[in-house]
Amino acid sequence: MRIEVADEAAMRSLASEVGAQWQAGNTVLLEGELGAGKTTFVRGYLESLGVKGPVRSPTFNLVQIFETNPPVMHADLYRLQSSAGIGIEEYLDSHVCFIEWPDRATALIDPGDCWHIKIEFSEKGRLVEVTRPTKT
Repeated sequence: MRIEVADEAAMRSLASEVGAQWQAGNTVLLEGELGAGKTTFVRGYLESLGVKGPVRSPTFNLVQIFETNPPVMHADLYRLQSSAGIGIEEYLDSHVCFIEWPDRATALIDPGDCWHIKIEFSEKGRLVEVTRPTKT
């Protein structure tokens, strides 16, 4: 699915809609340039689960955990060359796991088992491509 989103509210709404399909054990790989809207997408999903406060990119602390239903792990690997040693593998079976900059986590995940969200800048806002896992 490819969809054009005009603004932040539309991005959050799309995340809520797509995220209704997710459950603990799903991994979502987020790709896009800096500022494209990866964290905004995560924020929209978390808002749909009832999270009220700010949702920021975990660029400096690397991982954030949200005790929602289902529980959520959000990792931002931008500052790393590899995800080795930061512990995200602990959450892969028990949380909906969002991984920004997933090229740094290839040793831990099989991309064929993951949802892919690719966000690109466009003239009208953002172009978001959502791909389901290819493996069952």
